[in-house]
Amino acid sequence: MSVELVLWLFSFASVMALVGLTAYQLICLSDLEFDYINPYDSSSRINAVVIIEYTLQGVLCASFLLTLNWFPFLVMAPVTYYHVKLYMNRKHLIDVTEIFRQLHGEKKYRMIKLAFYFALFIISIYRLVMTAVLLFIDEDANLVETRTI
Repeated sequence: MSVELVLWLFSFASVMALVGLTAYQLICLSDLEFDYINPYDSSSRINAVVIIEYTLQGVLCASFLLTLNWFPFLVMAPVTYYHVKLYMNRKHLIDVTEIFRQLHGEKKYRMIKLAFYFALFIISIYRLVMTAVLLFIDEDANLVETRTI
């Protein structure tokens, strides 16, 4: 199996996980808005997955850099930088006492991230299929060459 195919399989799985984590955070915020959950539970659930999301996105961005896939790296680099900046300033966690004041902004932020991750999902699926097809065609061409010799 090609390194390129493994990279895009990892990318596909990672982006699916990022979409799921962001959707989970958005659901927690919506539950809080409609008073199905209390602020402490909502913020603790969101804070539990924020570090996982940041780490996964950073690893994915680094893997694109290390394999010299410049377009996906350049697409993900600003968001990774923003996540690192939030983490370094300790603004990545949701405060229980401020959650109702920040609810609209946090939901908007999560919706924008969800749209970004969906765009990455489309790119990831496209590149995964293209890599698999090109490897299959190349493998098929090598098989034909060995049979004619």
